[in-house]
Amino acid sequence: MIRRFTVAALMLTIVALLRAAPAAAEPYLAVLEGYKCNVCHVNPTGGALRNEFGLTYAKVLLPAETIDNALDSWSGKITDRLRVGGDLRADWTRDTAPNSPSQQAFALEQFRVYADLTIIPDRLGIYVDEQIAPNGSQNEEAYVHYGNAKEGFYFKGGQFYVPFGWRLQDQTAFVREVSGISMATPDKGVEVGYEHASWSAQFDLTNGAANATTGSGYQVTAQVVYAKPIWRVGIAGSSTQSNVGDKRVGGLFAGLKTGPVAWLAEGDLVHDDSLPGGRTLAAGLFEGDWRILKGHNLKLTAEYFDPDRSISNDQQTRYSIVYEYTPLPFLQLRAGYRHSFGIPQNNAQHQQLILAELHGYF
Repeated sequence: MIRRFTVAALMLTIVALLRAAPAAAEPYLAVLEGYKCNVCHVNPTGGALRNEFGLTYAKVLLPAETIDNALDSWSGKITDRLRVGGDLRADWTRDTAPNSPSQQAFALEQFRVYADLTIIPDRLGIYVDEQIAPNGSQNEEAYVHYGNAKEGFYFKGGQFYVPFGWRLQDQTAFVREVSGISMATPDKGVEVGYEHASWSAQFDLTNGAANATTGSGYQVTAQVVYAKPIWRVGIAGSSTQSNVGDKRVGGLFAGLKTGPVAWLAEGDLVHDDSLPGGRTLAAGLFEGDWRILKGHNLKLTAEYFDPDRSISNDQQTRYSIVYEYTPLPFLQLRAGYRHSFGIPQNNAQHQQLILAELHGYF
């Protein structure tokens, strides 16, 4: 009991004192364990609702301490055909920039619930991802899925997250903002996917975020990933036709495991005709996650952003250090520090961000 109290007190001190970034990437776990996304998630492209193995991993393999027998009965299943789950993230942030007053606040980042209804086992079902708070209820995903997402071809139709690169928790990452495809931009359309051994591939035909209010145009996205136990590599491309200007995106991403460290990298190149005169942009991410001990992860991230390849010396960079502590199943604490750098005359590009986050999930 004394030891638990000491650890808890230490973590509360760290949360209060360390400076953190809102980066909470989970793909490193797949790289570290050698898993594909569909090993732990109902959605074959990852994120949101966990399947039975994903819950077992969260109960036994991820936390520093397991709770014997207390959680054995929780499998996420309400009935044999209905599986549910959820995530709640609350945080405290402090934002500073040169020649500007500091801003700090507590906030409920999100509370989301997931459900997957099986109509025909391994063939037909309905999936829903609903954000309950803040700012009222908002649907993120709602689609019908047909086929076996573990092996062979599958089909989605409805609203869902389009796959592109690493499915990062931090939607402000440069690679996610530049590509315009993230877990903050669900799209409506259809997806055809293929899962087999080390291969994972998707082809999507959707409206495209640029056409959300116009009702015209379309977006075509394709991604292929080849995953092995200690490494993986993927390629993704997207083309959007829109009245406001066409957009083409290409991305390469890879992961590598070296002992207790998982390395992630991604580079994206974008040509966007919706920007004045048409513009080519680039972004990159490099991340290392070190599993120091069971339940303890140290994350270091370096990012690069070039908002216009035709202009010199306008690039931005930012660096993050985040400590993640999972003391018990379904509970995680994060704390860290992020420092951004940009052109000297733009104070907003020299931001320092502090964040402490409490993450509960089931």
